[in-house]
Amino acid sequence: MQAVVIHGARDLRLDDIERPAPGPDDVLVAVEYGGICGSDLHYWQHGATGTSILREPMVLGHEVAGVVAAVGSGITDVHTGQPVTLHPATTCDHCPECRGGHPNLCADVSYFGSAARLPHSPGAFARYRVVPRAQVRPLPPGVSTRHGAVAEPLGVAVHAVRRAGSVRGRRVLVNGAGPIGCLVVAAAKALGAGEVHASDLTAASLGIAAAMGADHTVQVGTGQSLPAEVDVVFEASGAPAAVGACLTALRRGGTLVQVGNLPAGQVSVELAPLVSREITYVGSFRFVDEISDAVALIAEGLDVEPLLTHTFPVDQVETAFRTALDRSVASKVLLDFTSARA
Repeated sequence: MQAVVIHGARDLRLDDIERPAPGPDDVLVAVEYGGICGSDLHYWQHGATGTSILREPMVLGHEVAGVVAAVGSGITDVHTGQPVTLHPATTCDHCPECRGGHPNLCADVSYFGSAARLPHSPGAFARYRVVPRAQVRPLPPGVSTRHGAVAEPLGVAVHAVRRAGSVRGRRVLVNGAGPIGCLVVAAAKALGAGEVHASDLTAASLGIAAAMGADHTVQVGTGQSLPAEVDVVFEASGAPAAVGACLTALRRGGTLVQVGNLPAGQVSVELAPLVSREITYVGSFRFVDEISDAVALIAEGLDVEPLLTHTFPVDQVETAFRTALDRSVASKVLLDFTSARA
């Protein structure tokens, strides 16, 4: 079967690999759509993302949905032909973080398409993927596999919004209107935010943020000012230079949630307002099981379609990756695996 395999920086291939078979407690999923994430792009550009360095060929991809192709002999609660999305993490279940209800912080986690451990954890950009039943999330009627592929990043966004506590009725700023930022906009609105502002350098990205629910947009670098005295800021750009401005935009006693990954190593950040304005500054990493909440939100009417700017058949994978790099035209780019060789 065909799979998208990264062999090194700028060495992305559509390889033929062995089709897997499910064990007794496993589910075989025929992948239909997969969303290209920033980490996938980093592996392609640099052979690494953060401290995760590619040391062997690896199937990419952790944002996928498809239909059940087969189930193991011990599975009775999902059936062949059922549309599903997949939770990409397998955790140890016994470390202090797992036992404390924070499995997203498990030090021994295995995550689809991650080079953090060796052997690497293969991703799901393949025609078929076997997973344990616990990682399967059925899609409700009316939720397509195209939209189900967005459940994983929407889960990241829901987790980030909840890291701020309740946003109901509050004024919110989302800085950075890439795919995650736009999904944070949508999640904040869905969870009751009273007013949501989005800021970004790129007009096209702000247009998508508005379509995803932003009440106001600010194009940074054009003389427009960030809103003042907001209750919560979600910093989704990962740009150290943006942190100081985000802190200043907050009211005294407000909350800043760092969603975007900041660069590794020492960076220069203006943090003085953190103390003088008594700001709560928290990080947000992946999600616990908010992927299930994301599926429910889509089923309830949260429209992710404006985010999906491009879809490419898997045999055009390099074109898809190049397009995903271009923030002036693209937001979330999907790969269509339905025509891939089985």
